[in-house]
Parts: sequence; structure tokens; C-alpha cells
Amino acid sequence: MENMEMKICQSCAMPLESPDLYGTNADGSKNEDYCNYCFKDGSFTSDETMEQMIETCVPFVSKGNPWPGEETARKAMLEIFPNLKRWKK
Repeated sequence: MENMEMKICQSCAMPLESPDLYGTNADGSKNEDYCNYCFKDGSFTSDETMEQMIETCVPFVSKGNPWPGEETARKAMLEIFPNLKRWKK
């Protein structure tokens, strides 16, 4: 049976619904861990802290997709982000 769990970016938690959204490694190959907004040509596109990344993402995810407001989105991301590969300590 196929694993139906949604693959998400291990930096910003954006759903990686198709290979078009994958970031790229230094050799140009697709990186399945990170999205094309966070990871390009083998490195992260910004030097943000986890907290800064959350604030960057809040406007994109707080209009009802998937969370109904900024505080709800921020709270959810504060729970999700520490478990992502980029932010795990």
C-alpha cells in the first residue's frame, strides 16, 4: 500500500504537491526535502531564523488556507517548524 502522507518542505512546511515545487541541488537535480522558494542551487535562499521564517509565512497561510487567522497560523507553525529538518536541534 502506498504512503499517502503529504510531503512538505522541511524549511517552510509548504505542501510539495508536485516535483515542480521541489528545490534544486547544486548539480541542478531536484531536492525533495525543500521547496523552490527555500532551497535553490544547493543552498537556502535566505538566512532567516526559524522565528523569522514563521513571520514570513504567516501572511500566506492565515487567510483560511490552511489557518483562519494570523494568531492561529503562528501558533500552529510554532508547533510544526521545530520538527522540520532545517530547524531540528
